[in-house]
Amino acid sequence: MKYLNEILGTKHPIIQGGMANIATGRFAAACSNAGALGLIASGGLDAARLEEEIHICRENTDKPFGVNLMLMNPHTPEMAELVVREGVKVLTTGAGNPGAYMEMWKDVGITVIPVSSSVLLAQRLVRCGADAVIAEGTEAGGHVGEMTTMALVPQMVDALSVPVIAAGGIADNRQVNAALALGACGVQVGTCLLVSEECPIHENYKQQLIKARDNSTTVTGRISGTPVRLIKNKMSREYLALESKGAGKEELEKYTLGSLRKAVFDGDVSMGSLMAGQVCGQLNDIRPVAQIIEELVG
Repeated sequence: MKYLNEILGTKHPIIQGGMANIATGRFAAACSNAGALGLIASGGLDAARLEEEIHICRENTDKPFGVNLMLMNPHTPEMAELVVREGVKVLTTGAGNPGAYMEMWKDVGITVIPVSSSVLLAQRLVRCGADAVIAEGTEAGGHVGEMTTMALVPQMVDALSVPVIAAGGIADNRQVNAALALGACGVQVGTCLLVSEECPIHENYKQQLIKARDNSTTVTGRISGTPVRLIKNKMSREYLALESKGAGKEELEKYTLGSLRKAVFDGDVSMGSLMAGQVCGQLNDIRPVAQIIEELVG
């Protein structure tokens, strides 16, 4: 089995998660310089802004990096062509099926790695041409599925003909080794990088992560079919209360619309969406991203 660093040309078998409003070109470059594959997140951007972030990333690293495309973004068709023009080498995808763009990407040799929370979806993605799949367990922050990483990864490894990358519930070397033991070729991490010095989220957000304990996260949107894991706060409590009473989509949207930006940019820890995985209880201090990544690999 080839390890992820051999596939991607990175120092370590680690991908930095493509976190919307957080994974900027500058942050992706810092993660790439630290030996991981840095990813620029397209969530919340249009094609022009994504192009700017790609250029910023290139100005700050000569190491491999990639782009994460959230396929529900209305600007995806333009972005799909942009990454070809810009010579991006690696794409991760989520929130949709990349099949419509796969031929265009494969023609120029882009490595395409979709995120999946189920074996059945992963099999469809491989048939579309995926080069590898990120198996994301429900322990992860942000949009999540139902299966745990421990259960999902070995089943995906057994079912697929392409490499599997583990994501969700990974914040230290023990969890990286566990993922490799399950058959993964590497890992994708996000929550543990939020408390890096280079991460551009508001200091209030970082402090909430450091204060968090093992049971500090909850999942909103399970009833409506759009589950999101985040740190418990006033917004999440009010959302869950309304959801349990059968509130409609429009009423619930007032809590989610712009809530991630409130957390990331404004530091609103009461009504912002403090997306984080269950590993937030393992985070104790703010450190350079290079130190976090080196400790992941031991």
